[in-house]
Amino acid sequence: MRLVAEETTRHWWSYAVRGAAAVLFGILAIFWPLITLMTLVVLFGVFAVVSGVITLVGAVRGGDPEDSKPWAIASGILGIVAGVAAWLWPGITTFALLMLIAAYAVVVGVTEIVAALRRRSSGETEWMYVVYGGLAVLFGILMFLWPASGALALTWLIGIFAIVYGGALLVLAYRIHGVRHKGAAGTAPRVA
Repeated sequence: MRLVAEETTRHWWSYAVRGAAAVLFGILAIFWPLITLMTLVVLFGVFAVVSGVITLVGAVRGGDPEDSKPWAIASGILGIVAGVAAWLWPGITTFALLMLIAAYAVVVGVTEIVAALRRRSSGETEWMYVVYGGLAVLFGILMFLWPASGALALTWLIGIFAIVYGGALLVLAYRIHGVRHKGAAGTAPRVA
């Protein structure tokens, strides 16, 4: 159990990078609301690929407990596939982009929640994993329910979600980093 906490705290930076990428994407979507669909597709593709690669690298390098590693790998691969799909078919309609982003958010959110529950069974009790997984699922469901939203509302909704999601990841990274420093100071690392 202690090894799992040490491995998780060693990869705190991956959450920080994913969070920063999400916040940057969100800010661009909010303050540049009249961007073309092509630009939105490219920005989403960059976000999804960066997030997927970092998640995959963290899982392969041992940032997750063994029983949640397959979920983290699946989440990373899904992010890369979604980003590459957005780049390969940039001419997709607004509705198709909305469905792609909604599906990505729901699947990634569910995998994060499952991974959090697996972590809990290994002794970790970090609630932020569940929070950002739940935010992703909620966002995806809302996008499935209201697909007729205008492009402006869509970019703002995506931007707000990305900022909130990225903020949750940054808080998680900060907390994990703090646990790592406590562990280095001689106290047993424990993610609470």
